[in-house]
Amino acid sequence: MIDDVLKLFPELKKNDFRILAGIELGMKDREWVPLPEIRRYAEIPIDKLAYRLDWMRRRKLVVGTLDPYEGYRLYFEGYDALALHTYVRRKTFDGIGVEIGVGKESVVMEVMKKPELAIADPEVYILKLHREGRTSFRQVRRTREHLAGKEHFSWIYAARLAAEREYDIMKKIYPDISVPRPVDQNRHTIVMERARGSELSKTLLLEPEWHLDEILTQIRKVYQKGIIHSDLSEYNIFVSDEGVQIIDWPQYVTIRHPHADELLRRDVSNVLAHFARKYGIERDLDETIAEIRSGGLTETVGTDLPADTEEEGEEETDDEPVGEIWRKDPESRKNVMKAGKTVRDRTERLLRTGQKNG
Repeated sequence: MIDDVLKLFPELKKNDFRILAGIELGMKDREWVPLPEIRRYAEIPIDKLAYRLDWMRRRKLVVGTLDPYEGYRLYFEGYDALALHTYVRRKTFDGIGVEIGVGKESVVMEVMKKPELAIADPEVYILKLHREGRTSFRQVRRTREHLAGKEHFSWIYAARLAAEREYDIMKKIYPDISVPRPVDQNRHTIVMERARGSELSKTLLLEPEWHLDEILTQIRKVYQKGIIHSDLSEYNIFVSDEGVQIIDWPQYVTIRHPHADELLRRDVSNVLAHFARKYGIERDLDETIAEIRSGGLTETVGTDLPADTEEEGEEETDDEPVGEIWRKDPESRKNVMKAGKTVRDRTERLLRTGQKNG
């Protein structure tokens, strides 16, 4: 659980992140990373390495085996810790807020960056932690185009690749397409602005016809760029008085995909079915798809998308203190949002804790 990672974060030392990064790197090719390989990467004495591995194993950051050799691999919580450490070093954010949602393939948290001025409000972002592959590698491989044909992949690879794909496509289509602004990406995580409004499935619209037209406009505009969302429904569309925003892009396909027509049809059908069921608005599916396609292609974003590649894990070799991240109590949310001083004080306290433990 991400809450467990946040509690442990101030206790993690620089060498712990080197150990975790070494295991991450080894998991590209192995199910279990041998102890000598971890030692070569971490460059610490074997007795200290054994002690820290046992400490992390008991806290479920890593898991170990003795058969057929002594080896280790990461839990998602260990991977979470690596990503959080990188964001802290980059100063992407310095505060963790409430958990917003948990699904089969992601966890979504509120994060904040403290203001430069004490009188200002903190910047509020969303941290999305991908969890692809946690429950079933076979199911993920079958439903993800970007994993098709891969002979070897771990859940680390599946989750990281999903985050990279989603971040890359959001950067390419923002701001032409109404999506939250992407802010940063590391490993299996993405930081983005919070989507405006509320989830379509949970909202009673006063002007449903207008919102339906807005959604179809976004589908048409992204199709004109050569992209199809391919997993669109009332659960990943946010609506407000200002318009709509579409989230959850890791399963996007280009119009060159062999099943592009089928996937576009499914996206549009899901949207029309929701408005027909909830508001009694009937639109002809074939006519709607014809209208979406009528604009042609204005920009083929899909033709210059980067190929899927494997990258080595990042080395955390700096001497900066760890444990710089603070956990905001849900009860104090209103006070924290109104007073930058509260944010600064909590951050500085945990910063001091991290320096002491580092």
